[in-house]
Amino acid sequence: MTKKSAGLLMYRIQQHRLEVLLVHSGGPYWANRRWQAWTIPKGEIDPGEDTFEAAKREFFEETGQPPVGDFRQLQPVRQAGGKLVYAWAFEGNFNPATLRSNTFVLEWPPNSGVLKEFPEVDQAAWFELEEARKRIIKAQCQFLDQLVQVLGQVPLA
Repeated sequence: MTKKSAGLLMYRIQQHRLEVLLVHSGGPYWANRRWQAWTIPKGEIDPGEDTFEAAKREFFEETGQPPVGDFRQLQPVRQAGGKLVYAWAFEGNFNPATLRSNTFVLEWPPNSGVLKEFPEVDQAAWFELEEARKRIIKAQCQFLDQLVQVLGQVPLA
């Protein structure tokens, strides 16, 4: 059975430039990765949960901010591992300094018997599209392309 996730792509226009909010996964496996390691705030859909409600819940859990706005559904994207990701775009202005992510527990180092708590998301940042394309997980670049189509011609100069 295919794993499914849902998330939200927040965007803003600053000085005539389109920017997107991306988050960096927390924990030891992602600690030193910067390229193709960022993502939209997203997570797995609980059994029986509405996909859009899951996207809003995950955004709140990973950022600490309840999402509010005019949401525009994007086409789902299949990531390299097979996971299908559903997403909605909306305009907002999150302050990365206020990031409050939920946490998870992991045995670290492996086979040590020591359980450590890590944030699900350890960073959030705004990126212009060119930079976002370098940082976001490869398959999720499709969400950036869709956002540009949904918004129409965006002045980038």
